[in-house]
Parts: sequence; C-alpha cells; structure tokens
Amino acid sequence: MRKGDGNMKNVLAVVMMLVLGMVAMACSTESPVNDGGNNAGGNDGGDGEITVGFSISTLNNPFFVTLQEGAEAHAEELGIELLMVDAQDDDAKQINDVEDLITQGVDVILINPTDSTSVVAAVEAANSAGIPVITVDRGADGGDVVAHIASDNVAGGEMAGELLIELVGDGADVAELEGISGSSAARERGEGFNNVAADALNIVTAQTANFNRAEGLTVMENILQGNPDLTGVFAHNDEMALGALEAAESAGREDLIIVGFDATDDAVAAVEDGRLAGTVAQQPLLIGQYALDAALQVANGEEVEDFIPVDLELVR
Repeated sequence: MRKGDGNMKNVLAVVMMLVLGMVAMACSTESPVNDGGNNAGGNDGGDGEITVGFSISTLNNPFFVTLQEGAEAHAEELGIELLMVDAQDDDAKQINDVEDLITQGVDVILINPTDSTSVVAAVEAANSAGIPVITVDRGADGGDVVAHIASDNVAGGEMAGELLIELVGDGADVAELEGISGSSAARERGEGFNNVAADALNIVTAQTANFNRAEGLTVMENILQGNPDLTGVFAHNDEMALGALEAAESAGREDLIIVGFDATDDAVAAVEDGRLAGTVAQQPLLIGQYALDAALQVANGEEVEDFIPVDLELVR
C-alpha cells in the first residue's frame, strides 16, 4: 500500500467519526413528544397524568373546607392534578365553573351541587363532552352520574330524631331548621328526621335557614318569639344549629335542646361544653378521599359502585 493511500484512509475515518458524532448530538437534543406544556387536561399528555375538576358548593362552610382538604391531600398522594373551584352557593356560577372545567379538558368532574335540580344542566354539559361525573355529598336530580359519594343522610336524620325524642320526650314541641331547598341533603335529612319524629313529637314549624349560621340565628329568633313552649330543635347542619344556639342563649333559653348535623369543630366543642345536645358526625375528610379514589378508578376505565357510603356516628 502506498503512503498516500494510508493518509487518505485516515482522513476519511476522521471525517466519518465527526459526522456520526454530530448526528448523535442532534438525536439526543430532540424530544420524542413535544406538547409545549399546554396539555392542561392531562388526558393527552405523554406523562399520563390524570386531571380531576372539583366544583364545590361553597367554601364559606367549615364542613366543605374540610372536604376540600381531604380531596387535595389525597390527590397529591395519588399523583392526580386537582382543579378546585368554589361555586359560592351560586347555581349559575356552578354551571359556568363546570363548563370551564370541560373546556380545560379534565378527565373526570366531581360536583358537590349547590342545588340538586339546577346542577342537572352542568351534569348534562359534561355528559355531552364525554367527561364522567361523580357527585359528592349532595346528589343530582338528572343527568348521567357514574357514582355518588355521601353519608346516608336519611339514616343520619333518623339518628338526630331519635336523640331528640330521647331528650325532650314524646309529644314535645320542636322545630326543624331546614337546609337549602332543593338540595338532596336537606330533603334526605328532613325525610329521616320525620320518619321517626313526625308521630312522636309535635313539629310546630319547619323553616329553611339555607345551611347558614347567620340565617339560623335570625330564623330561630323569630321561631322563639312565636313558640314560647318550644323544647327542642333539629337543624339540618351545624352552622344552622350554632346560629339557633346563639339565638336561644340570647333569649335566655339555655334549656333548649338543639341537635345538629356534620360534627364540625365548633359544633363538637359546643357539645363538649354542654351547650349543644348533639350532632350527627359525617366524615368530610373521608368523603374527599373516597371521591378521589373513585375518580382515579373511573379515569382508568374501572367500574365503581353507584353509591359509595361514608359511615356516620352520633356525637353527644
């Protein structure tokens, strides 16, 4: 072999190595999937992350704040992106919020309805978009809902009624403070209470205070003025029960027997102080956790039960 031939071969080898190196560098800097980071819904992304939208009725209520905290903590544990929106007890806002979640392309929508009838429009909008819906704590009167997660509100109302009968005696005059008209929780708790109390007690009045403490105070003041012989009250939630308690104490009626529902921190403290007779304990942290578990199953194409109950207990 001539000396020139050997030099030429060496030059060609070096050139070939440089070319291969440049190709390798180009390949290593090119991403196999580039979605620009704009895949808000999570259902088309390369990382497979699941995104769940959660429309909650109001965060101006400690029960739903605790429910939110349970959902958020469990979403982090499960690796789920959770988009939480507060309807502020406004039916129209909740519908708009759900439509926004649909636009963002979430995989599953959790709804805690402001009202069981008005929420149907939101459920049906999600149905049309092919997004599964799970209701939480309160149900929907229509639309396609794959699962409902809640305490057994009828059983809870019965527990409250039985406690009130025990404490005030048969035939006593009592009042019922009702929750938001049209909400499943108000209907079911009232149904359970009346199942056991309608024949045993004299329910002199049943008035709504919309699950609100300030309204519970005002409504209870009016009830006490017109019913001096009143001995007991069942409120569909603790916020109304605490409002009624304030009205009773201001009127010098510390003897009034009041039973609430939810076992919020303030209510449990009032029970421990002997000011509130009792409250039916839901477990909002568990409700939030169960909701995220169900959302994950649905997003993965798994079957879930139509109704997923969360246990109740009586705090007295």
